[in-house]
Amino acid sequence: MMVSFLNKIEELEQKLSLQADPRQRLVLIDHLTAHYSFTDVNRALSLLEEQFKILETYDYPDFKLNFYLNKAIVENHRYYFEEAEKYYLLAMKMLKDIGTVRQQAETLIDYAGTCMNLHQAEKASGLLDKAKNLLKKFPDEPLSGRIICREGYINLHLGNYSKAIEDLLLAQKKIDKIGGILSLKDYYFLTLIYSGQGKIFEINDERKKSVKAYLKVVEMCESLQMRTRLSWHYLNTGNAYMSVNDTDNAITYFLKAIEIDDDVSEKAQASAYGNLGYIYFEEERYIEALELFEQAESLYQSDQEFYNLSIIAAWRGKLYAETGQRGKVLEQFELAYDYAKKITDFKQLSSVSKDIAAFYAEEGNYKEAYEFQLAHEQYLEKYNEQVDKGLQKELEAKYDAAEKRQETELLKLEATRLRLKALRAQMNPHFMYNALNSIQSFITSKDPNAAAKYLAKFAKLMRQSLDYSEVEVISLEKEIEFLETYLYINQKLRFEDRLTYKIVVEEEIEEDILSIPAMIVQPYIENAIEHGLRSIKDGKLIVTFGLLDDDTISCTIEDNGIGRKKVRELQLQDVRFQEHRSRGTSITEKRLQILMQAKGIDVHVNTIDLVNPKTGEATGTRVEIKIPIVEVDFK
Repeated sequence: MMVSFLNKIEELEQKLSLQADPRQRLVLIDHLTAHYSFTDVNRALSLLEEQFKILETYDYPDFKLNFYLNKAIVENHRYYFEEAEKYYLLAMKMLKDIGTVRQQAETLIDYAGTCMNLHQAEKASGLLDKAKNLLKKFPDEPLSGRIICREGYINLHLGNYSKAIEDLLLAQKKIDKIGGILSLKDYYFLTLIYSGQGKIFEINDERKKSVKAYLKVVEMCESLQMRTRLSWHYLNTGNAYMSVNDTDNAITYFLKAIEIDDDVSEKAQASAYGNLGYIYFEEERYIEALELFEQAESLYQSDQEFYNLSIIAAWRGKLYAETGQRGKVLEQFELAYDYAKKITDFKQLSSVSKDIAAFYAEEGNYKEAYEFQLAHEQYLEKYNEQVDKGLQKELEAKYDAAEKRQETELLKLEATRLRLKALRAQMNPHFMYNALNSIQSFITSKDPNAAAKYLAKFAKLMRQSLDYSEVEVISLEKEIEFLETYLYINQKLRFEDRLTYKIVVEEEIEEDILSIPAMIVQPYIENAIEHGLRSIKDGKLIVTFGLLDDDTISCTIEDNGIGRKKVRELQLQDVRFQEHRSRGTSITEKRLQILMQAKGIDVHVNTIDLVNPKTGEATGTRVEIKIPIVEVDFK
């Protein structure tokens, strides 16, 4: 497998070296960059720079999209997360016009990873929910596995370790089930899965399992030459070996973390320097240990990593104490104390205070020793309080996450119940009776062509109604087609051409890719017909769809009917008017509210009375509905 990967890349590089045509080079660069984004960020950057220059001359949207996506991945691997986010947003903007469903879902999953790196777990969760919605219609096991992997990391971040390990194991199972050769990106996600498992084993003190998990990551990265995160993986493996007192292997992996130059993480290298220095200190290799502490300190200072600087200073103080350099000991302990105080780290303050107390006791300065011993105990007590509060927050986070999942399931059940209830109330029985009665009259009047035509239309409406009642969302295009059939039957059979109607879709709306909650608009149109237009001779109805923003469609239903005041008078005389309204539009409004509650989107239905400005007489009614866009289907 690895040989075939490398052979293909060598072949592409050879072709690129011989190719002068910029358009042909663009094709080759596109393939190479997709590979190097996970294996060699420096080569990827060089190719992306050339790709960008070519795209300034030649307008190829597909290659431009791939440029944005690969650039985002590379910047993420270079730890420039804000820059990565910028390119993901550019890519997502293009995906609205030229992307496929899979590309959209994959980009959302990748962008969620960058959001996690930016400590935006809630935003990441929202992106993953959007990806899951896209995959409902177009199932994709590899992408499903990637989503669950990301969710596992969110639970790991929240401290919900049992759910995190459950997610990671399920994600592994889904990716393992993929037939044929896995893509490099699939392997990348497997490294994330094993690394996450290793971290959870580490937290749960299952040290040997942690070693095995991290070794899987390293072996996979080395065999596939995925070097973009290898410094961290070597560091994790070294730490795992260090925890089981296997210092020889720990040294091996710390040295690998230091020596690799493909992963640009200074923090990982600094930690490797520091931990290796501590091992050498324990082995009494003091000169080498000091040199490594200095290397770690230099890297930590550039990022103002005060906690790690405090650790290094404390270790250096202990080394000086061991080597009899008493004059330097206190200086280092005080430096460690100052660093810990900058970040109010009670655990480290407690530890350093204890070290200082022991130093003063050995010097015979019992007054200072007592003061720092007292400080040690006070800081330790504060640390324990901090841990208790942290555990409480962790439990709260787990409870909130579980409650949110339960609430989502309950909302789905309620939405389903309301959908079925809405189906029963969807069309006025009088409409159905009148339509069938009119069709019968064509049959008895010996006009079989008209009878067949209208019967086919009516059957189509019934089929659409039943089909769409089985799904939660449909495309706006199908919703409009359903409304066209419904209005046509009303116009021809019920009103005998006394009703004119028009459905207007504004140009910026792509009704074939935007999806909304199914059969949302029809109850409001029926309400206008039943209450506003039924009793007049020349009824007019205009339905307009517009785009309010990226998340919302506006729908306006305007009629020239009798107005709400007259309707209320009729309702007092005939309760069927009131009952139909409550069963139609009120159910729909509640259903909309339930469906969108989990998304935090306000549902708004506004009814406006239209009047003649001169006479004050009613001239109709306008209903304005804000409909959230539930999904975007990219063809």
